[in-house]
Amino acid sequence: MTTVAIVVPFLWLGWLALTEWVPMFPLNDLRPGNVRGRVLAACVNYPFPLLVAAGVAARQPWSLVAATAICVLIVAGHVRSWWLPYFGISTTEQRELYRREYARTLKVLPAEGRDVVIDVQHLVVGALSLIMLASTLVVTLSR
Repeated sequence: MTTVAIVVPFLWLGWLALTEWVPMFPLNDLRPGNVRGRVLAACVNYPFPLLVAAGVAARQPWSLVAATAICVLIVAGHVRSWWLPYFGISTTEQRELYRREYARTLKVLPAEGRDVVIDVQHLVVGALSLIMLASTLVVTLSR
């Protein structure tokens, strides 16, 4: 399980980098006007999976707890950014960002009556986030 807990953060990071930088419409909607936001998001998001993988690889009690805590924060951020808005708890800024950046991307969830609908790109991010949390938690608890 340690190997899984180290590899999944790299898969998460790879998926994020791929979908944020390689045009694959309708999976993503990359335009020249959103490069600055993508760079900022990369600076904020990309270090976290590296810290998780390093924490698991170190296999020290403190590093495993830190890696687990980071995973919890990643999942909480995903829920706050996508699932709460999907169920109607969103800010004006979230709705505007969604309309500007994700309104044309591929979705599989029902959209009727929703201001924000999670696209496939972010469903995969959410699934990988949960797998990352679960595998890190298993390694942490089995230590």
